[in-house]
Amino acid sequence: MKLFKLRYRLFGRRVIKTALAVFLTSLICEWIGWPPVFAVITAIVTIEPTVAASIKKGIVRFPASAIGSAYAVFFIFLFGDSPITYTLAALFTIITCYRLGLHDGLLVATLTSVAMIEVIHTNFFYSFFIRLGTTTTGLLVSTLVNMFILPPNYTKKIMTNINKLLKQTGEELEMIMKQVISQGDLTSKKTEIDYRFATLKHTLDQTDKLLDFQSDESKYHRLDARTKNVFEYEQKNLTRLRLIHYHMGNLINMPIQQVCWSKQECEDIVQMVETLVDFMKYPDHYKASAYRQQVKKLMNQFWESKKPSDDSNPTLFTPEVIILYELLSIYNIVNDILISEKDFDK
Repeated sequence: MKLFKLRYRLFGRRVIKTALAVFLTSLICEWIGWPPVFAVITAIVTIEPTVAASIKKGIVRFPASAIGSAYAVFFIFLFGDSPITYTLAALFTIITCYRLGLHDGLLVATLTSVAMIEVIHTNFFYSFFIRLGTTTTGLLVSTLVNMFILPPNYTKKIMTNINKLLKQTGEELEMIMKQVISQGDLTSKKTEIDYRFATLKHTLDQTDKLLDFQSDESKYHRLDARTKNVFEYEQKNLTRLRLIHYHMGNLINMPIQQVCWSKQECEDIVQMVETLVDFMKYPDHYKASAYRQQVKKLMNQFWESKKPSDDSNPTLFTPEVIILYELLSIYNIVNDILISEKDFDK
């Protein structure tokens, strides 16, 4: 299994497309009679996660490479093949690209500039236009390969992440609630809780980025009806998972010394949370009737907790009210996720 995963990582789509782009670019340059090295460099850096990114950055990299080539020719003309030529070509290329906002093309432009110095000795203008031609070849080939060969598709990865997030969020919620109710604070397992909470956020952010990639990709590869439904489902449920993450953050950061529930009330809430977590980890276990019954119990306890206490200066929001509010909010969001899963599977 480990060997299979290693092979998958080593020979993913982007690696294959990069190798193919390099091969085709060098083949075309050899056929035309141009030196392929500069075209190959451009082709390698132009394979992006999406076609949209390849086109967008390619538009930036072309003028940046032209600037680097121009500086190389200019300083070779002045100083020949010398250390000062390399220094000034790199320096002025970086400064110019930075000032013009060509940040995505800065690296390839600088590499092109310093690499040209070694191979240019005569026919400076001819060499300059050859470099523009090789750069254009690398950009076009890599963009076309990215567009038509194994086009990027992130829906499966997004779906996997969402399912994993739902399960891990449930486990984190169970840990938080047991600590809040049984211990009165989160100090005993705070390190683990904070780590898992941060890990969830990182995975949410990564999945959000994949959604952005897929959205960009849909501009060039039209989604069929089925894939479009999957994409919309993923967008909605990722938003819901972020809301759950937000409510769990409120529970973690809530300054609680102790809760004023009876032992039986605490046990009832823990049991309800365990059932909720079971639904999150195993959506097939979800039963609407049992779910509604649990929500009803929580609502009753919520309104009971909101009754004025005998304290002459009661707190506007007691710890019990805050806990139940956050928990009810999570219940409502999880219910939407589970219902959407059932509807999606039909």
